[in-house]
Amino acid sequence: MIRNFTDLTGKRAIVTGAAQGLCHGMAEGLMEAGAQVCIIDVNPKTLKVADEFTERGFCCQGVIADLGTGNGVTEGFNQAMEKLEGHLDIIVNGAGVQKRHKSEEFPFEDWEFVLNINLNAVFRLCQLAGRQFMAQNSKGKIINIASMLSFFGGYTVPAYAASKGGVAQLTKALCNEWAGKGIKVNALAPGYMDTEMNKALTDPENPRFKEITDRIPAGAWGTAEDMKGPCVFLASEASDYLNGAVIPVDGGYLVK
Repeated sequence: MIRNFTDLTGKRAIVTGAAQGLCHGMAEGLMEAGAQVCIIDVNPKTLKVADEFTERGFCCQGVIADLGTGNGVTEGFNQAMEKLEGHLDIIVNGAGVQKRHKSEEFPFEDWEFVLNINLNAVFRLCQLAGRQFMAQNSKGKIINIASMLSFFGGYTVPAYAASKGGVAQLTKALCNEWAGKGIKVNALAPGYMDTEMNKALTDPENPRFKEITDRIPAGAWGTAEDMKGPCVFLASEASDYLNGAVIPVDGGYLVK
């Protein structure tokens, strides 16, 4: 008998930030593997995106929530759990923002904005999901989204770098406490991706575009499609003995 270790049929998942970009691709990948997904995003088109997935034959629902506030995180998670009928197997904490300023000029309100969404919300959602898994007395998968800036410092993005370094360390810390409870906490670290967030960098007129591209052994920037397989792997039983890992999805960028 042939066994499909990445089959997610019957699994229920939350994906944050999935109205667009990499998280949209990861949500799609989970649904293609058979999962029921609830997407959470502050974007007004979130419900429309969920409807579009449903029209394609997937099981998808949407929740509009501001993950930059404590109440928004809690309310968004609770609404998603209602739509998933009170059971959760997988959460992908992908919602993220970025602000660019010289470090000496970086406004503190922008620092707080980035840290609230990229790190504080991730911790709160991990905590809520962890409690849910424990209450269900079931195994669970938490997939955090780190970054190349979990390893590097970057330029003019001190808040983003700090938040993504924090996501990597949070992933390891939660693994230490929860692995024995059957909860797997891992992270994906996307490399340089051709997304709206990187629009300034993907301009061929920007000298950084060639510099970055030349360093990627794969010879090209990544896309949302490239995140599907790694996300499904971490969400499935194929990765059941993997915990506390931060996995680069970078076309080889880190090793060159």
